[in-house]
Amino acid sequence: MKLPTQVDVLIVGGGPVGGALALSLANSQLSVAVLEARLQPGEDARALAIAHASQQTLVALDVWPSAAATAIHSVHVSQQGGFGRVRLRAADLDLPVLGYVLPYVALAKTIHAHLQAASGARLHYLTGCRAIRLQTLDGYAVVNVEGDGQTALMTARLVVLAEGGQLLAEAGIGQDQYDYEQRAITAEVRTDKPHGGVAFERFATDGPIAMLPKDDGYAMVWTRPKDDPLDAANLDEVGFLRELQARLGDRVGRLNHAGPRAVFPLRLKWASSHQARRVAVVGNAAQTLHPVAGQGFNLGLRDALTLARVIHSVPTAQLGQATMLARYADLRKVDSLTTIGVTDGLIRLFGNGAPLLRHFRAAGFLAMDNFKPLRRGFAQRMVFGSR
Repeated sequence: MKLPTQVDVLIVGGGPVGGALALSLANSQLSVAVLEARLQPGEDARALAIAHASQQTLVALDVWPSAAATAIHSVHVSQQGGFGRVRLRAADLDLPVLGYVLPYVALAKTIHAHLQAASGARLHYLTGCRAIRLQTLDGYAVVNVEGDGQTALMTARLVVLAEGGQLLAEAGIGQDQYDYEQRAITAEVRTDKPHGGVAFERFATDGPIAMLPKDDGYAMVWTRPKDDPLDAANLDEVGFLRELQARLGDRVGRLNHAGPRAVFPLRLKWASSHQARRVAVVGNAAQTLHPVAGQGFNLGLRDALTLARVIHSVPTAQLGQATMLARYADLRKVDSLTTIGVTDGLIRLFGNGAPLLRHFRAAGFLAMDNFKPLRRGFAQRMVFGSR
């Protein structure tokens, strides 16, 4: 295992967020290393909701896999057992699209290939390597790296954690979490009606359902209770489609196919800070969100872009210094807290089945749908974050 002994920036985690950060720094004069535990991206059935602003960033980095993307022109939001609905449209923001649905693996493989191609004298893409220990000192950080059955030491002015685990604790950053006591069932489903670029968010009485247009069908995310009385994940295809249809109604057409299902536990996690001595935190290391609003990747990418701008704005000697890190953390505070609050608030608001709240939600739908500034403001928040 041949590793550089010292770099300016060491990024732990070469997934889409860590990889985007590395590529954002690739044309600078900085020496950058990326540690990725996997040799190459694995097969992953998840689909990402990519906001228009995030897509523009990925295009600028030349890592947008356009052939794999499906455009979202509008989002239809409704609740089961209550009147009213909201339709968010790209035209409300004078945009061509609100966003895209993209297979996670398509983006991961594209970024992987670009990191490999860019790897050289100043950018070191180290696959099959993982950080097993982190020590931070006043002037630099020390990371123990394991790979090929060997261990080695690397030092860096700045360590960026795109994946957390024990390294967060070693950096002195706490992590809070809330278990929603829920599971997400994901699958690709098809109907007899073209989706027309419309995404559906249906707040069913026993858990929200997202139907994201993907190719000629939908990428479905169905939130179920942890102890699911329906056992939806294990129903046969006919039973699964019947139960899903009962909650969606006919707005997506008649469901006629469901692919293999995967199940994921749902927890909200957030780091107590975006920074510590010689350490910055981005992406999943900073926060992991409920998928209800499709904001997780977009928020993580904004972390990476903000950090890249801060890094570019300071002399190399100031990388990782307290003033630089405090500036980064301050720039991310509002966007992070607001997005976490909105996502968590939606789950709590629609998870309460009280009749009075159902009527309150319906009134809110009607107000937003008929008052363009309110609708526009919410859509802008979802597409661009808090700026």
